[in-house]
This record gives sequence, C-alpha cells and structure tokens, in this order.
Amino acid sequence: MTASGHTCADDIPVAHTPPGGYGDTFPVPVLGTCTEPLVAGAPDLRGLWKFVSAERAGTPVPSDDPLCSYVERIEQCGDRIIDMGGGTIADARADGTEENGVHDVSVFDYTTPIHVVASYEDEVFVLRPVGIPGLEVTRRLDADGHMIWTRPDGGGLVVTLERIGDGAGTPPNPFRMAGRQA
Repeated sequence: MTASGHTCADDIPVAHTPPGGYGDTFPVPVLGTCTEPLVAGAPDLRGLWKFVSAERAGTPVPSDDPLCSYVERIEQCGDRIIDMGGGTIADARADGTEENGVHDVSVFDYTTPIHVVASYEDEVFVLRPVGIPGLEVTRRLDADGHMIWTRPDGGGLVVTLERIGDGAGTPPNPFRMAGRQA
C-alpha cells in the first residue's frame, strides 16, 4: 500500500489456477482493491465478457460448439492483467518479460504447465507462449466496444465477445457448466 492509502498491483499476490480448475463459478476478484491506473497503451478490457460469435479459419463455429457458452473475466491494474476463463487463471504483468508472464496450467487438462510472455502493444493485449516462436494470442477492442480474441493455435480462431458486466462477485462459469471438461 502506498503512503496515500492506494493499493498497487505489486501489493497483491499472484493468483493461480486451483487443482482441477476453478469450477462452476468465478473466484473472488483478485485485483478488486487495486487503485493503480492502467499503464499507457493498455486496452481497458476489465469486466465480464460473453461469447457473441466465432470463426475457425473463416468458417462460423456451429451453434452447438462448447465455445458458444464461453464467458471470461478480465481484471487489470497498472501493467497487471488477470484473465479468468474456462476454469483457469492467467495472471501476468504485461511488461514483455518471461519472468513476469503467466506461469500456470493449460485449460485443456488443468495440469500441463504453461509459460507465456504478456505485453500491451498499441492498445492490444498480446500473449506469446514461451518455446513457440511466432505464436501470438491477442485481445483487443473493436470500434463497437467488443473484444476480439484471436487464437491462431485454435485453428485460426477469432472470437467476438461483448462486455456484460464489471466482473464483480463470483458469477457462474457457464462454459464449465456446459460440459467443457479436460
């Protein structure tokens, strides 16, 4: 806590995915007490986001795809960003270093370690998995305020999400409840 009583991102411990994922509800917000302003160049992605549409390699995903029930929560403070979705918690400093990147587990099995460098680049949140040169997962806002999430490792996946709330509390995790399991 600073002398002025403000809580900085450094004051809050890094969050990690619990064994087996976080289950049917999102955990309590991690950065809820942080008052540090977002760093320059960071898109404001804070809030609860719900699936609107998606394409894989330019083809719309079918309406029965589990992705259609996807919801994620993003918290930000300073250069820190926490993305919770699919049962995992990705907590990083978006400073472009491996040391301060995501060190957690894969959403596919909740056990395989992942290490990802995070950065903000021209109003885009960029994730680069360590050891996979050239792969970039991105999140950005479009002109309508939707979040555009790209996953080249997901078969050229491009997902559009809409902000449906501020992410406070412990909302349901419909993606997990819809049967998306490892």
